[in-house]
Amino acid sequence: MARSYTIRTYGCQMNVHDSERMAGLLEEAGYVRSETDEADVVVLNTCAVRENADNRLYGNLGHLRPKKLARPGMQIAVGGCLAQKDREEIVRRAPWVDVVFGTHNVGKLPILLERARHNRAAQVEIAESLEVFPSTLPARRESAYAGWVSISVGCNNTCTFCIVPSLRGKERDRRPGEVLAEVEALVADGVLEVTLLGQNVNAYGVEFGDREAFAKLLRACGEVPGLERVRFTSPHPREFSSEVIAAMAETPNVCPQLHMPLQSGSDSVLRRMRRSYRAARFLSILDEVRERIPDAAITTDIIVGFPGETEEEFQATLDVVRQARFAGAFTFQYSPRPGTPAAEMADQVPKEVVQERYQRLVELQDQISWEQNRALEGRVLEVLVATGEGRKDDATRRMSGRARDGRLVHFTPGEAEIRPGDVVEVEITYGAPHHLVADGPVRSHRRTRAGDAYGKPVRTTGLGLPTFGAPPPAAPVASACGGRS
Repeated sequence: MARSYTIRTYGCQMNVHDSERMAGLLEEAGYVRSETDEADVVVLNTCAVRENADNRLYGNLGHLRPKKLARPGMQIAVGGCLAQKDREEIVRRAPWVDVVFGTHNVGKLPILLERARHNRAAQVEIAESLEVFPSTLPARRESAYAGWVSISVGCNNTCTFCIVPSLRGKERDRRPGEVLAEVEALVADGVLEVTLLGQNVNAYGVEFGDREAFAKLLRACGEVPGLERVRFTSPHPREFSSEVIAAMAETPNVCPQLHMPLQSGSDSVLRRMRRSYRAARFLSILDEVRERIPDAAITTDIIVGFPGETEEEFQATLDVVRQARFAGAFTFQYSPRPGTPAAEMADQVPKEVVQERYQRLVELQDQISWEQNRALEGRVLEVLVATGEGRKDDATRRMSGRARDGRLVHFTPGEAEIRPGDVVEVEITYGAPHHLVADGPVRSHRRTRAGDAYGKPVRTTGLGLPTFGAPPPAAPVASACGGRS
């Protein structure tokens, strides 16, 4: 019988994308998916950025130990950022782990599992640089209607709180033609929405010397027939140019949504974070975005309690939040990450102070989000129906999806047969702080190929494209992206 697998994913969208690749590799190697920990192979795809990431990993490994003792043929693999960081330490602390692999060698997972079985010994293999760009590997996509497309990996910034550059490496960019070929392949498979991924997505092009490459890529995505929605995450204010804003405004399928990490509204804290912008520059970007895209929903990341943060500096963050009027914010209490400069800084803020400031920030942002969502009551929005978005959908007999600006919408389907992947128009009857509700009748319903594919196995294969390096000598095909090389 075929061996089964399950993957638990922690952290960012890049990890989600990597997990789809792991699943594709395992299924290509003959494994079958399981939804439980009774699988023959359990893969933990870890994050090293979030607070208590280490404790979560070793806690999960502790829970898996008795399962493995009861089933000697079971294998446990640990990948992702924490694996890249801790390496042999994982096997030392949890000797029942069979495989440890890093962010740069995802493609080796099936080989390492087989080697561990054959040798009856743990296999730890951590590449120091990227071996194969993840998007060229086989994938088992989780969605029939949406797909991730990685345009770059790694980061050239040196933010003092962030460990990502040391775990993901320096930025490596795919050629524009490779990116667009994957987008076109996804659309041919029925995908309606694509999210372009990068640790610093709008720095795309730095490796091949084109500062406007990201704007060109957005415009080129607008020329892909059948692609209805384009999103991207996450940009950095330093590289956010007027040309990118123009490309967003002038490309109809680029969604009116922007996630722009602020981190802090205090210039002195931003300086200690080694962020290359200041509050005034950040707010000027938002002003330009709203001038060109009035309905844009702008979200952000904010860290509370960075080392040395004073009450005055925290008030500066609250002031920027009031001026920025974000649609939503991912707010974090600072926690030291070993290996980062900030972890060694003096004046670590007491936990109780961080918690109190965090609560004030959340209350302010919730108020602003609620005001913005209430302003949408009575508006008719286009919603791409999703699966698994609303935890109470079964109890409320609602379905859920995302509006073009990324807001979560819960709606009442009535008697219509609406599938995830279909597109509906609904009138908003209530705006809550974190979602919208449409309890009236569905205004329109469009069945899609993605909806037809709902419930069927979803997968793609690797495109067999070059991974890095100069374009081939053949003449490129002209495109809005400056070449399909």
